[in-house]
Amino acid sequence: MSQDEQFDAMFMAIARQQQGIDGILECFFSFLSRKTDFFAQPDMARGSVQRVMDRHLALAEERQRAVAAAAAARRKADQEAAAAKASSRVEVLEDEDEANAAAARRVAAEAERKAAQLAAQQQAVQEAQSAATEDYEKPKGLPPTATNGYEYPHYSFSQSLQEAEVRVPLPATGVKGKMVNVEIAAEHLTVGMKGKAPILSGPLYGRVRAEDSMWTIEDGNTVVLSLTKQNNMEWWKTVIKGDPEIDLQKVVPENSKLDDLDGDTRQTVEKMMYDQRQKAMGKPTADEQKKQDMMKKFMEAHPEMDFSQAKFC
Repeated sequence: MSQDEQFDAMFMAIARQQQGIDGILECFFSFLSRKTDFFAQPDMARGSVQRVMDRHLALAEERQRAVAAAAAARRKADQEAAAAKASSRVEVLEDEDEANAAAARRVAAEAERKAAQLAAQQQAVQEAQSAATEDYEKPKGLPPTATNGYEYPHYSFSQSLQEAEVRVPLPATGVKGKMVNVEIAAEHLTVGMKGKAPILSGPLYGRVRAEDSMWTIEDGNTVVLSLTKQNNMEWWKTVIKGDPEIDLQKVVPENSKLDDLDGDTRQTVEKMMYDQRQKAMGKPTADEQKKQDMMKKFMEAHPEMDFSQAKFC
């Protein structure tokens, strides 16, 4: 796709909304007026517009001349054909038979070419879908647990979009709160027994709201931390940066959790889940399908245009 064509879909959408060329121009110059200093120097602005107009008018005139030349060539060819027809009826009949045979050969060749092109396109689509499915199915990390976390040798974690729960087993039983050292900062976490090397310490994978996070001791032998994520639209690949990461493509929130989200957040999560399923099947995502539907409507609205050789980006 050329540089001039990369915004065609956007301009077609604007044209449909503004109902014509005047609407496109009004929208574009309004944008320049509101968002740039293009009109701060009127003479320069007029010169810029005039240069673009002159260039495209010249291109249009060149195309018109080419069309006129082609029409003249066709008229000359028609005249020569008419003169040849008048010279010999037998010769004309023979020429017509040969022309018809040649036309039939061209039609057959074109049909064969289009059939081969369609087969190649279908093969390319199948290969792309197969490659997309294979790429999606390749592991991109550790397999997450049913709670979208992982069990490491020295700790385990589970998560929702809003929180991460970290469980750290202690090397003793009957442990009380005053016997442990737990520090929760926005970007760092430390857990361990007082006077000993930390069991878990390092930079967090994502920032947390330390004031909303908490910890407790369960059964006297496990520190349980509830970390409130600052970004409640992010899945964590791990808790401590540098630890082995899970495969986020395999993370799927429970439907019951979706009911707890606000409208916009739930819509975003559901779209993410839908796109993941589509990619797994080698099918277009929601955004890709929207673009395809827009182009299909445009093609249906303009049956006179030939899209057989078009490449859509």
